Amino acid sequence: MRILKEHTIGLVIDIQERLVPVMEESEQLVENCAKLIQGLQILEIPLLVTQQYTKGLGETVDEIKSVIRDFKYIEKKDFSCFDEPMVAEKLALSGVKNVIICGIESHVCVLQTAIDLKEAGYTPVVVMDCVSSRSFDNVDLAMERFRHEGIMMTSMESVLFELTRSAAAPGFKDISKLVK
Repeated sequence: MRILKEHTIGLVIDIQERLVPVMEESEQLVENCAKLIQGLQILEIPLLVTQQYTKGLGETVDEIKSVIRDFKYIEKKDFSCFDEPMVAEKLALSGVKNVIICGIESHVCVLQTAIDLKEAGYTPVVVMDCVSSRSFDNVDLAMERFRHEGIMMTSMESVLFELTRSAAAPGFKDISKLVK
């Protein structure tokens, strides 16, 4: 199945001040997520951003906040973003079917969100170089579960070029510069 930009939304999950420092390869994670977000915006794909229990886990990190136009977030307490009524409502109103997912943690919020999205009829697409956990073992376990659940996995570069579709497309040059 091809991922078409007109049927797609991005979901940025819990890239927060107190979570990021304890993630494996946290600097690379934030850099890749920022590139993915910028690419989605170049392609005019809408974004939803969540924060898990902001009071305890802090705000979205500045490196992510600063690249999101008109930054707004949806507060959540449940691990699955789809259990937050505002997220489910915004997805339903968007009319999209594909949800590009980046964020943390792979084996908790990302996993539960992807499973719930799939069960609700969406196509979750987990961008594996834009997700992480506190241990690589948990990332590996999440990948195994994604496969078992039939959830699509990809990379930041791959999904951005798939959404772009052609070297003749508007935004191709900007996407190309971004992923280099």
